Order: sequence, then structure tokens, then C-alpha cells
Amino acid sequence: MNTPAKLTGFVTAVAAVFGIALLVGAAVGPVEEQTEDPTASAHDAGHGNGTVTGSAAETPAVEEIPGGLMTYRNGYALALAETDLESGEDRNLTFAINGPGGAPVTDFDVTHDKELHLIAVRRDFTGFQHVHPVLDENTGIWSVDVDLTPGTWRVFTDFTPTGGESLTLGADLAVAGEFVPAAPQADNRTATVDDYEVTLDGDLSSGSDAMLTLTVSKDGRPLTDLQPYLGAYGHLVALRGGDLAYLHVHPDGTPGDGTTRPGPEVVFHTSVPSAGTYHLYLDFQHDGVVRTAAFTLTAGGTGEVQPGSGAHGDHSRSGR
Repeated sequence: MNTPAKLTGFVTAVAAVFGIALLVGAAVGPVEEQTEDPTASAHDAGHGNGTVTGSAAETPAVEEIPGGLMTYRNGYALALAETDLESGEDRNLTFAINGPGGAPVTDFDVTHDKELHLIAVRRDFTGFQHVHPVLDENTGIWSVDVDLTPGTWRVFTDFTPTGGESLTLGADLAVAGEFVPAAPQADNRTATVDDYEVTLDGDLSSGSDAMLTLTVSKDGRPLTDLQPYLGAYGHLVALRGGDLAYLHVHPDGTPGDGTTRPGPEVVFHTSVPSAGTYHLYLDFQHDGVVRTAAFTLTAGGTGEVQPGSGAHGDHSRSGR
């Protein structure tokens, strides 16, 4: 038996002891069969005889697949120990990131001070949480407590396996109980959380880069003493309405670089793949507490509008 096979067998045995055998790669199906580039067959279908005709300029560009839409990608798989949980506070969520060989991965690069970032949000865009699971390096099993209300949730894992590229994998989680959907939410550029007000300036448009400026104030006074959180003065997550595509949003500057100020403005750059509705969540830290301000924006430009903007309940919540 080769080394990868031995490792898989060992991890299976260990996982079984803890009642989490579902996390082993074999339990979620052959990863190799799931990671075929969905754009490849469409391209090949136009050249069934294997002969490329016309100039390179006539070949349609392959559209990049946004993060979070796939459970399997590039040989890596997000495997939840349970896909059904009871509602309530501090529900334990357990999972593994299985690698190309089928075994849980234990080596990750540190990005924004953490090896893995987990986002949990209900599919009506309420209950947003940005948390950081703890890894058992002996088994490759991650665990974290999350607060869950009844409904269908989407779980995103944002990570970079050592020696690989950055990935965001997503999976659905069903939470038992009586589901009460949030009312649809119109666009908003101001969010209030506790005694803080956050305003958003900038527009999203498919096919072009956007600069978004978020300004934080407290009791009517602009804040100039935001505290670093995960290596930045703010973190912004954007989710597309309809399918919850996860978009990377990058902040300007780094605390302590001599030019980046600790507020009141935090600047981000991003691009969106299509017209439609997007839900944005800003994490910022002040007085030792992380808070989350939520926004909804409609992006113009080319591209098909995503079906349904989704719903959005309370515009803000205290973070962890």
C-alpha cells in the first residue's frame, strides 16, 4: 500500500473513533471526478474534431467561476461532518478540507492572521458570521461554534493550502425549526450597529473595478482610532443575490505601514462578475469589540441580472 493510502486508512480509523467518518475523502466521493472544469466541455464542443479554427481573438474567453459556488474545486473538497443541525447558539460545526489524495489537509498558509476563515450566513442573507475554526492537526478536523436560526444556511471556507492557490469552497447546512424568512431588503448605504454608523460610498458595475469607501462614526463623530482586526482596519465580504457567489474584496493598506490611517475611512477594491444585487458585510473593531455592518447594493453594467435579490433582515449585528 502506498503512503497516501496508508494515511487515508489512518485518518479513517481516527475519525471513526470520534464519530466523524464522513469527513474522509472516500465518503464524499472521488474528488477527481468532481473537479472537472465546467467550462472545458463547452469549449471543446465547438471543436469536436480537435481542430481549432479561426484566430485566437475569435475564441470566447473562459469566464472565471466565483468562489463559494462549489463544494469541490482543484482537487480540494469541503466535507461537513453533519449537514443538518439544530437551531440555537453555539452549535458546534465540524468539517475537513480533503485534498487531492482524499485525506484531510493539515498544512495551510496564514492569510489575514488565520489559516482558515469561515463565513456562515442564512440563504436570506441574515445571521452573517465571520469566525475562525480550530484545527486538530492530528486528524485534519476543524471545529467552531456558530449561532444558527431555522432555515438553510451557506457555509464558506476561505483558505490557501500550503503549496496551492487560494480557494473558497461552500456547502449548504440545513437547520431544523420553524423558518421565518426575512423581508426583502432595498438598497442601503448606511448601516447602524450599536452606537456606530457606517456609510458606504462607491458603485458596483460588472466588467469594471470598483472602489468602495466605508466611513465609520460613533455618536456622530468620525472615528480615527479603529483597531487592527486580522491585519487590517476592516474586512469586507460580498455575496451575490440569488446564488450567494462569494467575492474577494481587498482593503487598501496595512496598519503600521506609515500611510494607512485608522479611520474614519476604510477603502476596498473589488469587481463583480454580473449585474444584480450584492450583499456586503463590513467587520471592524473598536474598543476591543468586532462589529458587523451590512449593506445591499445593485450593480449595473453588462451581464444578466441574477434571479431574486434575496432578503435581508437586520442591517447589523455584533461580531465575534
